[in-house]
Amino acid sequence: MSLASEAEDAARAYAQWQEAVAGVLAKSRRVDPAELGPEPQRLLATTTYDDVAVAPLYGVRDERPEAPLPGSFPFVRGGSATRDVNTGWLVSARFGDTAGDVNERILDALENGVSALWLRVGADGIAIAGLPAALDKVLFDLAPVTLDAGADTAAAAAALYALLDARTDVADRGAVCLHLGAAPLTSAFSGRADVTVAQAVELAHAAADRAETVRALTVDGTAFHNAGAADAEELGAAVAAGLEYLRELTGSRQSAARALGQIEFRLAATDDQFQTIAKFRAGRQLWARIAQVVGAADAGHAPQHAVTSAAMMTQRDPWVNMLRTTLAAFGAGIGGADAVTVLPFDTALPTGALGVSEAFSARIARNTQLLLLEESNLGRVLDPAAGSWYVEELTAQIAAKAWEFFQQIEAAGGYRAALDDGLIGERIAATRARRDSDIAHRRTAVTGVNEFPNLAEAPLPAETADAGADVARYAAAFEALRNRSDVHLAAHGTRPRALLAPLGPIAEHNIRTTFAANLLASGGIETVNPGPLSVDDDSIAAAVRDSGATVAVVCGTDKRYGEQAAAAVTALRGAGIGTVLLAGPERAVSETTGAERPDGFLTAKIDAIAALTDLLTTLGA
Repeated sequence: MSLASEAEDAARAYAQWQEAVAGVLAKSRRVDPAELGPEPQRLLATTTYDDVAVAPLYGVRDERPEAPLPGSFPFVRGGSATRDVNTGWLVSARFGDTAGDVNERILDALENGVSALWLRVGADGIAIAGLPAALDKVLFDLAPVTLDAGADTAAAAAALYALLDARTDVADRGAVCLHLGAAPLTSAFSGRADVTVAQAVELAHAAADRAETVRALTVDGTAFHNAGAADAEELGAAVAAGLEYLRELTGSRQSAARALGQIEFRLAATDDQFQTIAKFRAGRQLWARIAQVVGAADAGHAPQHAVTSAAMMTQRDPWVNMLRTTLAAFGAGIGGADAVTVLPFDTALPTGALGVSEAFSARIARNTQLLLLEESNLGRVLDPAAGSWYVEELTAQIAAKAWEFFQQIEAAGGYRAALDDGLIGERIAATRARRDSDIAHRRTAVTGVNEFPNLAEAPLPAETADAGADVARYAAAFEALRNRSDVHLAAHGTRPRALLAPLGPIAEHNIRTTFAANLLASGGIETVNPGPLSVDDDSIAAAVRDSGATVAVVCGTDKRYGEQAAAAVTALRGAGIGTVLLAGPERAVSETTGAERPDGFLTAKIDAIAALTDLLTTLGA
């Protein structure tokens, strides 16, 4: 068969698929297929918060030229061609956030699979004077060390250097990898105390002169992510901050290649595995382009430290966070991150809130990565997503959107100018508002929170509401409603309660009773379902009396509403119900008026946060 014939066959098959798509969509929308246009499949596409369109199907028509191999510019496929496939990425763990014997925990972690240390040092972490004790018996040439010391970074670096200089057991100083973590530009966005840019530059100059492999500067993209940024926005802002550091370094006394060697990136990994894979690949491509422009293309790979998203973590049903972090670690690893830190599943909660030990949470976080590396063997192939039509296209689109945002920042005068005039903050705030709206309307599901909530879980401590206040957690608005329910439970011995009033047989009302119960539970309101009720007897009055509820939700089909909703609403009001809602659209009872008309309507399109907030107030919560 000739190439022309193959192309004709492929085009014919694609046209047949389009025709099939049009047929299905036309039937569901009750329109003629011709009304859907020449590309009906576009109606099945989804759009990310970066305005990237994700198609329902990818094929050879979406094929892009193959990227260079790992270790080659533009490093899309990875920064190293010789990474140890028996090791994969570095399993990083964070220490110093809590009290206790840090050295004991560090050594235990290193003996059980951790291969990189991330140390919180300073006022809220390991005392600077305590660094030698904390790192006692740690083999620096085997375990890279990253500092997180904020305003104490210079002092912490000096202490770490002194410790290294005193060690005589390090044969190859070049094999020691240190990351000082100075991040004044991204800290300026998040409001975190840090060293000044001038101090950071001096740290970089000193680091470049060390015998060890030291990177002084961290571009912390998680600062943008935790404020609500989408993936391309996080990358665009991070690259702009990185370029600002590069200008400072080259403007003093460092060559471009030497300056590039002082910068690393920390990025968030979410439970959207394909977005995460593409994001890390795109991030390397973007920074490589910066390096190319400054004349040091070969130095264009900066290490990437992936941290599982703090914003996606929930306080309610937090065990689901184990699944979220597994997907995030998978995406980061497959995407080529050099080191991955999995946050403990209970990181959004006060210490001890779940009654489990810190050792348990840390072990689960560590073993999440070890399962992926040791049992699933994910580290044995460099860039295994390469060649996937979907991943390659998504990588290119995220990179393009991130570059657009980066150019907007540059046009505003660079990172610091864009930060000062609000460009970065306003852009990220707008994305956060869009996401919050989707979650509030339950277009985006947060399992265990706005979908499938578990009201039977134990109430959380009162201080939970203040935990992680510096992170725009996706679940926060719904969890605030659950907190109100917990307060009501503590004060009255019961949760706020509503009565479900099912009309017709179970086969008719089950969909809407399930929907209503799930919706109300997401706001901390428990429901009582007495089973099918009739408007022809006193079953409605008996159900109201037995439940003790003052709010009721009528549930049934649109047809049943047309026949019985008015009578049911009247009966509920007569039995003492103060607020009657209907699970379904307003048009189902368009002809009812006065006391026969429900007070509100619960549908899949409502702003659940607003509706549940009002309902909790009505119920006295």
